[in-house]
Amino acid sequence: MAGKIRGRHAAVALALTGAVLGTSSLSGGLLAQGAQSANKRLARATLVNAAGQAVGSVRFERRGKSRALRVSVSARRLSPGFHGFHVHAVGTCEGPSFMSAGPHLNPAGSGHPAHAGDMPPLLVMSGGTAEASFKIDRFSLAALRDADGSAVMIHALADNHANIPTERYDPDPDATTLATGDAGARAACGPVR
Repeated sequence: MAGKIRGRHAAVALALTGAVLGTSSLSGGLLAQGAQSANKRLARATLVNAAGQAVGSVRFERRGKSRALRVSVSARRLSPGFHGFHVHAVGTCEGPSFMSAGPHLNPAGSGHPAHAGDMPPLLVMSGGTAEASFKIDRFSLAALRDADGSAVMIHALADNHANIPTERYDPDPDATTLATGDAGARAACGPVR
């Protein structure tokens, strides 16, 4: 009889183990599915400078039914003042120049500052840090993750957003100004993931 009880306990223990493992697999599957669905609503970029040092992060998040994305940026080790802040068309950041990231994201072929990737300027405080959060509906997470990806760029100078003084250019603004807003060198870059 003791052998039968042990056998029954062993069978119950095996059944419980199977149920726990099955639940664990199910939970793992649900967790993976949840992470996958969260990734459809969230993208991130880690910003590095020309020396390859991490200097910040950017987060793109779609909340609720809104088509707009919440953009949050936190950066450090930058020069104080306003900086051009854009999404560039290619998800590659090869330093030190970051030219591998291509031009501003601009699928419609619009002029500056109507490029899809033109975002509000980033104001860096006297200590070299910046924090900003805003909503934008110029691009989607799918556009950020297209075949060649995209990258977030912080430029060395302020972006003029097409506020071009006529006395500076005679007779017309040059191609660099029209393409980049005179934002200067590419100071920090991060591929969007």
